[in-house]
Amino acid sequence: MEYQHLKWQVDGQVAIITFHRPEVFHSFNRSMALEMQHALDMCKAEHIRAVLIQGEGKAFCAGQDLAEVTGPNPPSFQTILSEHYNPIIERICALPKPVIAAVNGVAAGAGANIALACDIVLASSQAAFIQAFSKIGLVPDSGGSYFLPRLVGYQKALGLMLTGDRVSAEEAERMGMIYRVLPAESFHADGLAMAHQLSNMPTHALALTKQMMQQSMQSNLHEQLRLEEAMQIEAGQTADYHEGVQAFMQKRKPVFKGN
Repeated sequence: MEYQHLKWQVDGQVAIITFHRPEVFHSFNRSMALEMQHALDMCKAEHIRAVLIQGEGKAFCAGQDLAEVTGPNPPSFQTILSEHYNPIIERICALPKPVIAAVNGVAAGAGANIALACDIVLASSQAAFIQAFSKIGLVPDSGGSYFLPRLVGYQKALGLMLTGDRVSAEEAERMGMIYRVLPAESFHADGLAMAHQLSNMPTHALALTKQMMQQSMQSNLHEQLRLEEAMQIEAGQTADYHEGVQAFMQKRKPVFKGN
């Protein structure tokens, strides 16, 4: 598939998806949303062991392209959510490998919540996050009402959603919304370096950890202990576990294959 609104490349074992609608700050229309779903499906390939999602230029993603919903024959909200954004969020969460959002600039509305659905969120010192929905009389979507309160707590999340306040990268890191702020001048190189770091780790164990953490959102302690037990047994049967132990005993750097 040839993309019009995304750039796709593979660097080693890392798939890089770059939003590419700079004239509208990478806001989503239907075509871009379907391209994003296809790109995430491409990331299922065995040779890809980490995924990096980024924007180009000044913005990460401004959310929904309002020109599409106010133009002739606009898609319904049901279509936008059930066919555009929800499948993107579900694909990100279901990928059995680390997905990094490298937020280079403003992430607003659905753009912010797509970032928060990723496993690790890195932000440039010039980035900002805005739950912009209330500004136009809408409610948060794209998983925002699920992820944000779990990241920053109910009171803070609700306040950000009601006010639509702009959150700087530094403030987002302080409140636990994101993993780390990186310098703007080296942001893309630093983000790619982290993606390569994860791609060289025991990615089957990372996938199990991702699944286990997602399940912890709904589990009680007893259920989570049983899940840890089952997944530790599975991890202990992998070639990467044996390689990691051998490398530790032999005082050398392990070479993980992701199996």
